[in-house]
Amino acid sequence: MDINWKLYTDKIEFMPEVIVGTVFLYILLIVYTRLFGLKSFSKMTGFDFLNTVAIGNLLAMSAATSSPSLFVGALLIGMLYLMNYLVTYVMFKSKTARSMIDNTPILLMKDGEIIEENLQKTKVTKNELRGKLREANVIRLSEVRAVVLETTGDVSVLHTSGEERMEDFIMEDVEGY
Repeated sequence: MDINWKLYTDKIEFMPEVIVGTVFLYILLIVYTRLFGLKSFSKMTGFDFLNTVAIGNLLAMSAATSSPSLFVGALLIGMLYLMNYLVTYVMFKSKTARSMIDNTPILLMKDGEIIEENLQKTKVTKNELRGKLREANVIRLSEVRAVVLETTGDVSVLHTSGEERMEDFIMEDVEGY
């Protein structure tokens, strides 16, 4: 069997540029993160997640393929940080903007009962719900106080083996509670 070494060595002459570009962009990400805050990489909203994916994609493309170029990639990444910061700022300052921009968490189960209407509304299947309950180590539906589909797409399972009552603050923003 012949090994095609060209697959491993093709364009090796660009290695210095790739290394310098990667180091530059990595340092730039640290600077941007220090300027705009760690929330830039959180997954508190769908926008935060989108920002993280887009930045990762631009970092990889700029460093490895130079398309976009290193400086254009750096500018685009900076713009994504800025846009995410501005959206976060507007949402923090305005309840109206927050309701227009961000999703609302929605209740999928309450006090051990599945809310079929909300499963259909969110397109969550019973199999997916079962999987999340197992991940949360639920062994009896009667232990489940609430299952919430969060604004990020994560599923929160709140359960207890006792009869403790949930504090209203925890569920204040959840649709259907």
